[in-house]
Amino acid sequence: MTELNALYQTDYSAWAIRTAELLRAGRYTELDIEHLVEELSDMSKSDRHELENRLTILLAHLLKWEYQLTTLSERWREFDGRSWRVTIIEQRNRIARHLQKAPGLKAALAPTLIDAYAEARQLASDETGLPIATFPLACPYSIAQVLDNQYYPAANASN
Repeated sequence: MTELNALYQTDYSAWAIRTAELLRAGRYTELDIEHLVEELSDMSKSDRHELENRLTILLAHLLKWEYQLTTLSERWREFDGRSWRVTIIEQRNRIARHLQKAPGLKAALAPTLIDAYAEARQLASDETGLPIATFPLACPYSIAQVLDNQYYPAANASN
């Protein structure tokens, strides 16, 4: 076990600082490659997981906006979807910041949107009490629409 490998086991912060120093100095042969690769992989997974979670919440609220807003507005005149709008705005802002900080995630948007939609569809069904079949099997929104601060889906006429 190398000194750096041992440091990883006992003091992660010190390991990270030392690893960064070695990288900056170009001393690649001294790196703890096994743990470095593991950490980089975990960072990528964490970033994508964050993106998927934010997209799931955003998509669920877009679905609720489209499929339940008019029903609720008819029952409760004061319900205008304001809390949903706040959540939609917040998730869009957080996604935009996340993509700004990790621009490589833009390439993962399309497959992540597909994964997030499946969860969002179930979440929207659970939260609204509407049958899951109410919501389309495939995501009805393009990536551009999902990320567009001005986009809100029209209320579905079949409700």
